[in-house]
Amino acid sequence: MSDAAISVRGLGKRYRIGARVGQYKRLTETVTDLFAAPFRRLARIGRAAPAEETIWALRDVSFDVEPGEVIGVIGRNGAGKSTLLKVLSRITEPTAGEALIRGRVGSLLEVGTGFHPELTGRENIFLNGAILGMRKKEIERKFDEILDFAEIEKFVDTPVKRYSSGMYVRLAFAVAAHLETDILFVDEVLAVGDAQFQKKCLGKMGTISTQGRTVVLVSHNLASIRALSNRCLLLNQGRVEEFGDTGRVVTRYSQMLGGLSRPDPSDLEPYRRSPVGDAPVRFVSIAVRSATGAAVDFPMASDITIVMEIDAARSLREITIAIAIKNADGLRVALLFTGDSGRKIELPAGRSIVETTIKRAPMAPGLYSIDAGLNRSTRDVAYDVILDLPLFEISNPPGRDSSVGEWLDRPWGVVHLDNVEWQILPKPDAR
Repeated sequence: MSDAAISVRGLGKRYRIGARVGQYKRLTETVTDLFAAPFRRLARIGRAAPAEETIWALRDVSFDVEPGEVIGVIGRNGAGKSTLLKVLSRITEPTAGEALIRGRVGSLLEVGTGFHPELTGRENIFLNGAILGMRKKEIERKFDEILDFAEIEKFVDTPVKRYSSGMYVRLAFAVAAHLETDILFVDEVLAVGDAQFQKKCLGKMGTISTQGRTVVLVSHNLASIRALSNRCLLLNQGRVEEFGDTGRVVTRYSQMLGGLSRPDPSDLEPYRRSPVGDAPVRFVSIAVRSATGAAVDFPMASDITIVMEIDAARSLREITIAIAIKNADGLRVALLFTGDSGRKIELPAGRSIVETTIKRAPMAPGLYSIDAGLNRSTRDVAYDVILDLPLFEISNPPGRDSSVGEWLDRPWGVVHLDNVEWQILPKPDAR
């Protein structure tokens, strides 16, 4: 028998879509329907019954989570992430399969889950603790820590219906994170907090992960998933696309989002934002090439040339070009800007090719996208903007030990520094 904290086998959840909800009727309408019902049944004789339309939010999902493990769950909107947590939290029953949970469960699936709006913050802390199976003494022991984390001491005896959304989520997360549950389910609820609170929550999640508690975390913040989770589950249309090492699964997800397997540098429309109507200049295509020709995969420390084809309706002077390079987590790695060099780009009427080369590109292995902009030199007008264009991937060179960048089971950083000198110096005499 498995000792996994969470064991999921063939889990499925089906919903009916387009079902009509009955409305309240007056007495006269109810009596009329009663007399008309036999005639409606006669009219349906010989007709096929309308097909019931259903959708599988989850289909044949199977995985195990070991005690003390932190699992990230990622996927597009509608992939089934929140449905999975609702089934595991026993908020909704599965249509097929089973999920075995071993331990006391706490969940934070949306702001204020389990809170009663008429009760005060203090009363809701005790109510949530009781729902999670905590004894009163356990809740009292953690009470001061919860208040300190949530930063709502002044309002603890105020009904929570008068709380702002930020106060609500601070208290909800503090309760879920501090009460002594064995398993914690967290959905993408931290996005409503401010930056300082999100940082505080991530720190608490890191602490929880070192205390031997099992955590299942749903988030669109890939940087948080990389930092916190040991393994990652990728869902796609309700099915498991991949489950395993976080770095590999996040890379796979980025490939799904960006479509780097079949790039088309001339198809910019899905990524184009046009701030100015009838702009005099626009991007036609953006591609990358190596020293040997067109490519989308580069070894570390390669020269990467970004090639832009630009169409100008008339000759233009003093145009600036900006290119922001972003990693798979959406973090800006570098900004290439013609204005930094003081160079003024002049474009003739018609199509031109503009190239810029990054010598020995110092980015770490991973997938990279770009934002590109064509602006007037005064920077007050953006003629054409391209956002989140998937462009290239950097990989380990053949024969290199990839474990160097995965030291302590953590991914590479943003940049790769290969020009670092080390030296050992004798300790000076302490005199």
